[in-house]
Amino acid sequence: MTKITLPTLADIEAASKRLQTHAVLTPLIENPPLNEKAGGRILLKAESLQRTGSFKFRGAYNFLSQIEPAARINGVVAYSSGNHAQGVAAAAQIFDIPATIVMPSDAPLMKVENTRGYGAEVVLYDRVNESREEIAAEISQLTGATLVPPYDHPWTIAGQGTVGLETVDQCEIIGVVPDAVLVCCGGGGLTAGIATALAARSPNTKVYTVEPDGFDDTRRSLEADTRVANDKSSVSICDALLTPMPGELTFAVMQQHKLTGLTVSDTEVCHAVAYAWRHLKLVVEPGGAVTLAAILSGKIDCRGKTIAATLSGGNVDAAVFRDCIRSS
Repeated sequence: MTKITLPTLADIEAASKRLQTHAVLTPLIENPPLNEKAGGRILLKAESLQRTGSFKFRGAYNFLSQIEPAARINGVVAYSSGNHAQGVAAAAQIFDIPATIVMPSDAPLMKVENTRGYGAEVVLYDRVNESREEIAAEISQLTGATLVPPYDHPWTIAGQGTVGLETVDQCEIIGVVPDAVLVCCGGGGLTAGIATALAARSPNTKVYTVEPDGFDDTRRSLEADTRVANDKSSVSICDALLTPMPGELTFAVMQQHKLTGLTVSDTEVCHAVAYAWRHLKLVVEPGGAVTLAAILSGKIDCRGKTIAATLSGGNVDAAVFRDCIRSS
């Protein structure tokens, strides 16, 4: 990857202006019973209520808005298990340009159908035996479509960083400074964006990544001070977070800000999905519930602290959602 300047607070603020009339200003939710259970003050940034059902719309729209009009007419191509797919498809629909999305054949049906619903062409691939990057690159070469990275690009990171900017603003309104922010982490775009925003706006707030067991590449990479990959045989219900390793650019940002990683089990995630439905009245997908799982399972000590956490998405298949409810 060509060396690229890391995104700044100014980049995130510019992204916020671009998104102002298109993205949802998602609520920062506080639930007294959850506070009592955790022993601290918990503030949940409900990106499950964002346009397309996840934070990914932010980065996708910010990216597409900066493509030169002459190039934009050739359309865009992206690869994604579902949330970035929907974000890119929806942004492309706004700009009235074609979009092709490369998705794994085992992606949740809801995410595939929603992506098509936004007008995108979906190309399915075998996650085990085929390379999504190679397929997307070939489509780009044949059609002239611009590749929209899911996380490892300054424009994408800046768009996702608006979540952090909003969280700080919302905390200021209620007169609190969070001791920590927990971020659902796959490739690291959301984490890198939030870390950048908080370093400038709330420097005393510590940022934690949260990942599912078996896909804790970011935690292990931060500890090893170099990027490491996940075992290809690993499995998890957190389909939105199943990236092979942290992005080169996102990891550089996380290293710069000295982040710490946490992990949770699929069982803990299922409990969090069920808890969000029963007690918070929110539908949260497994990958979007890992931060809540870390809080409920005591992976982070919340006693006497103010903890903000992203609920990064709500695009969950009915069968998976039902199984989480029944098992918890």
